[in-house]
Amino acid sequence: MSLPDCSIDPKILVSAKEEFLRKGFAEASLREICQKAGVTTGALYKRFSGKEELFAAVLEPTLKDINVLSEAVEQSNYEHLEREEMQAVWDMSEATHQRWIEFLYSRYDGFKLLLCCSAGSVYANFLNDFVAENTKHTLAFVEEAFARGLTKIRIDEDELHILLTAYWSTLFETIIHDFSKEKALHHCSIITKFFNWQAVLGF
Repeated sequence: MSLPDCSIDPKILVSAKEEFLRKGFAEASLREICQKAGVTTGALYKRFSGKEELFAAVLEPTLKDINVLSEAVEQSNYEHLEREEMQAVWDMSEATHQRWIEFLYSRYDGFKLLLCCSAGSVYANFLNDFVAENTKHTLAFVEEAFARGLTKIRIDEDELHILLTAYWSTLFETIIHDFSKEKALHHCSIITKFFNWQAVLGF
C-alpha cells in the first residue's frame, strides 16, 4: 500500500487561505483552490469532506491560539483574585492593549477570515460567539469578586455582554478596516482612554 503524500496538505491549505481571503467562504471555489495548489479535487476530498471542513482546517491554528490564551488569561485572573489584585485583572493600560494588537496581528489572516470572510460558514457569527463565551467566564469571575467584597457594583449578564461587545469590537475593528499594525498600535491610546472598568465594577 502506498503512503499518502503529506506534501499536498500544506499546498491545499495555503491555496485555500488565499481563496477564502480573496472571495470569502461563500464564494470560494474548491476547484480553483485545487488548481492553484496543483492537486486534483479527488486529492482534496481524500483529506477534507468539503469546503466547511477545509475552512475549519485553515482556521485551526488561530482558534487554537485563542483558546490557549483565553485559558491562560483566566488562570492569571483568578490568581490575581486570590491576592485581591483587581487593578491587575482590569489593567486597561496602553501597553496591555498593544499586547492584544500584537496577538491579533501575528495571526492577521486568521482573524481576517473570521471577522470578514466567514459568512455562510459555522463561524459567521464569530464576534457574537466569542463575546458570548467571554461573557460567560467574565460573569462568573465578577460574581466571585463581588461575593468577596472586592467590587461594589453588581453587573448583570446583559450589561456585561454589551460592554464586552463594545470592547472587543474596538480591537477587532482594526483588522476589519485594514489598519496597518502601526496605526492599530496607535489606536491603543484611544481604547485606554475610553474604557473604565474600575468605574463600571466599583473597585
